[in-house]
Parts: sequence; C-alpha cells; structure tokens
Amino acid sequence: MSRHVTSTRRAVTAGLGAIVATGSVTTAAAAAESEWTVEPVETDGTLHDVVSADAGRFAVGGGGVLTTPGPDGWRTLRDGGPTGNGNDLYGASVTDDGERVWFVGASGAIGEYIPATDTLVDHSAPLDNTNNYNDVAVTGGAGEANVYVAGDSGKIYYSFENGAAQTWDYVTPGSGSGLPAIDFHGPRSGHAIDTNGRVFATDDGVTWKANGIEDADVTFYGLDSDAPDDVAVSGGNGAVLTYDGANWTPDALGDADLVAVETDGESGYVVGSGGVVQELTPDDRFVLDTPTGENLNAVDVDGDAVVVGSGGTVLRR
Repeated sequence: MSRHVTSTRRAVTAGLGAIVATGSVTTAAAAAESEWTVEPVETDGTLHDVVSADAGRFAVGGGGVLTTPGPDGWRTLRDGGPTGNGNDLYGASVTDDGERVWFVGASGAIGEYIPATDTLVDHSAPLDNTNNYNDVAVTGGAGEANVYVAGDSGKIYYSFENGAAQTWDYVTPGSGSGLPAIDFHGPRSGHAIDTNGRVFATDDGVTWKANGIEDADVTFYGLDSDAPDDVAVSGGNGAVLTYDGANWTPDALGDADLVAVETDGESGYVVGSGGVVQELTPDDRFVLDTPTGENLNAVDVDGDAVVVGSGGTVLRR
C-alpha cells in the first residue's frame, strides 16, 4: 500500500533536512471534485478522532463526548468521558474484531466502550499516571486486547491483558518528548511519532527503535502504520512523508498543518488546519474543496470518508 507521490510539487532534500512546497496549488488540484456534505451533530465541541467499528462509526472529543451517527444526525452516547469528569478525549481505536471502541484523553483518561451492551469501562490512570494521553492503538479481539497509549510525557503505557489493573507497564522510546500519535499494523508491531520529528518502530510492543528520521524540520502530528514497509506521517507546512521499508520520501503541498493521515489501499486522505483536506492517490496529491474553514483533526476511511474537527464539524464524502 505504499504511496509514491510523483508530483512535480515535491521538494526532496538530502537527509530530509527540509520539506518545502514549491508554489501555490495548481488549478487542477484546487478544482478536484470533493462532494463533501456537512452532517448534523448534537455537540458543538471539538471532535478529535473518528473510527469505524462493527456497530458503526464513533467520534470522541471535547468534554469527554462519545458520539455516533443516528437517523437524524450524530447523537451523543456519553458526555463526560470514562471517569465522568469531562476530560477531553483525543484518540480512539477499535479492536481487530470490531466489537470494542477504546479512547484516551486528558488527565489519564482511558475508556473501553462496548456497543453491543452500551457499556463503558473505565481504565483510567494506569500506574496512577494522570498525564494527558494523545492517542491509543489496540490489537487483538474484544476482552483480550493489547492496548498501547501514547501521551505528553513521552512514555508509551501498554497492557497485554485488555487494560486490566496491575497489568500495565511503560517504556520511553525517545528522549521524553511528547508522543502525538501511535498506530499498529500487527498484534505487537507498529510505529509512534514524537514532537522532535522522530519516528519509532516496534515488533514486540515493548522495544522501540528510531526508524530513520531524526530532527526533521517540521513538527509531526499524524501517523498511519499499515506495515513495516508502509508508513505515512503528516506534519506542519503541508508535509507528508512515506516509508517503503528502506527510505523516507518527503512531499509538501500548501502550508497547512496536516494533523491526521489515513489510507485504504493505495489511496487516502490527510486533513488539517483551516478546513484543508488533501486526497492521496498512487501518483499524486490533490487539495479538495470543503464546505468548512474549521480545523480538521481526524479522518476515517471505511467505504466513504468521514472527517471530524472543531465546532462539532463532521464531513462525509
């Protein structure tokens, strides 16, 4: 599923020292047909992440909101987070069988939602840690998942026993810089990024190694880990970097901060500040027209594409 962007907009420099856009968006790119619609949502708070489970899509956001599509728009399932304290939720993930939705957020919030029974299980503050958690990755089936949580402390907290008390441990993969995103492509194999422009890889869920990029000139925000040789990272100044198992290929388009990247096969999307959505194809990147100027925080690709962001924004293509 590697994407090799061949547009002339790419600016590749030795050692990945700089990632620079080479001009304004072309007319063809700006005119690419988008067909986005705005969906009604009960909350007007910021939505930070969106995922697909067997029971449908779920989004999480400010004030601990958990929301899902209903007949008349997105309805609020929970408002308060797993502890009921209203901690903002920043990241979400789904078990491999699609039966459980996990999410994490501020002040050590970790929750596991069971759609079949409308049950919310609180796993917050592992090892009594109440740092802000930015993202979560879960692998395995319902009730027996491996859970990996990344946050501002630079540590990855993990449990190989479905987040049960006394089963948590942690590791610091880098220098202690914050970890904005984590994603897994296998039970114990995946990647994480930090705010120092570094990417880390693991194949056992415990031991992490730097994976080729150090001291990049852009801040990393988004991560998509689909295989050891198929990784995408998005960041500031319109940057997207892709990894093929041997080399990182940088590409830049526009100057928006690109907060999230998600792919399905050889195609996908990156989303970011100011309502920016860019489409990835095997050969190029295109800026798509969207009906919003709100900052966009996450995209989920499962048949159609859904994007969420500030002000309770939900877009569907």
